Amino acid sequence: MDKKQIHSELQFKAVRSSGAGGQHVNKVSTKVELAFDVAASQGLSTVEKERLLLKLKSRLTKDGVLQLNCDESRSQHKNRDLVVKRFFDLLKNALTVPKKRKPTKPTRSSVEKRLKSKKQAAEKKSQRKKPGLGS
Repeated sequence: MDKKQIHSELQFKAVRSSGAGGQHVNKVSTKVELAFDVAASQGLSTVEKERLLLKLKSRLTKDGVLQLNCDESRSQHKNRDLVVKRFFDLLKNALTVPKKRKPTKPTRSSVEKRLKSKKQAAEKKSQRKKPGLGS
């Protein structure tokens, strides 16, 4: 993954932010929308592209474009920085390959310990019962 190459492929669009803010929100475009075409990227290998398309399937458009937006701040520059950081965090998480699980068996002593505690619990409960009438 070539961060500089990917950063140059990002497309930004500033739009008017929604919500409270009075007159300011009606005249300033502070919300930033980021678009990234995963399939057309030169900064990703084919394996990385396939992994992203699989992992981020629910977040992609029909054309395979990843879209993120940010309107947390009243500053367009701050929103742009936030959305880029969020984008690279998303990429990093999607591209990490989880460690393969090694199946393990419980140790003999742990199995014996568990069975011993089960026997003690059963014994304790059986002592709570009323004595039977001479069977």
